[in-house]
Parts: sequence; structure tokens; C-alpha cells
Amino acid sequence: MGAIALCPGDLSITVRFAKSPALREWRIVPLGCRRGAHELLMNLEKVIFGFFIVLALTLNVAFVVGDFAIQEHHSIWLLFAAVVINLIATILKLGDRSQVGTVLLATALVADLQLLTASMIWAFAESSNGLADQTFAIILSLATGALVANLVSVTLLVTDSLMSGR
Repeated sequence: MGAIALCPGDLSITVRFAKSPALREWRIVPLGCRRGAHELLMNLEKVIFGFFIVLALTLNVAFVVGDFAIQEHHSIWLLFAAVVINLIATILKLGDRSQVGTVLLATALVADLQLLTASMIWAFAESSNGLADQTFAIILSLATGALVANLVSVTLLVTDSLMSGR
């Protein structure tokens, strides 16, 4: 026979099974209630947050790096990926209400504005008369500005992590 008891004091459930003369006791504890599990979830949240911030920077670098005179060195798909990941990173930064969080959000908004403007210019230029060299220079300049904003964001994130310690 089995017995199930709910222990509301520590938010755990005790389940006892008696299949043999020896009594086996298994303790099932919800993930968020164990000591240390909350810290694990917080660390996972920080990992995902840092992942998207660094990915936004690296995709921006991947788009900008290359010969400025050769348009084939700069893929529209990298620009699209940089825009999408920057928007995701911005959404993740919305929940932080600290002083560093507000600066992180500001840098994300700057990067989003510049990358969205660059992609709209590219789309408009392609639909009208093709991508001229001057137009492409504007696109790369805006993407480079977004790169600087993302670099500031990653620098602030690393500095804040080092200052907070363990």
C-alpha cells in the first residue's frame, strides 16, 4: 500500500511505498521549492540574458566585418538575424529596473533603432532602383553605430557581473 502526505511547511510531497517488508520513502520536491533550485533558475536566466546580448553583438560584428566597398561581403540575412536577436535582447532587458538595467535598455534601443533603419533603407533601395554604393555606405554606418551600442551593452554587462561578485 502507498501513502501520500502533503507537507505545506516546506512545500514538499512525501510518497511512501511498501512493496516489500522494507519501507521505501521517496521525497518529491517541486523544482522551485528546493534550497538551491531557485538559484539554479536565476543562473539560467542570467545565462539566457547574457547569451542573447553577446549573440546580438557577434551577429552585428559578422554583418559589419568585411570590405566596405564590396557589397557581397555583407549579407542581408546577417542583418536580418542581427535585427531579430537585438529585438529579443531588448525584450529581455525590459524587466531590469536597476541603474545598469536602464542603461542596458537604452543601448539596446539605440542598436534596434539603427539596425531597423539600416534594414528599412536596404529594403527601400532594393525595391526602387537597386543598392547604390552611397546607400550601402549609410547602411554600414548605421550598423557600425549599432555595433558600438552593442559593445557598450556587453561591456556594461561584464562590468556589472564582475562588480557583483559571487
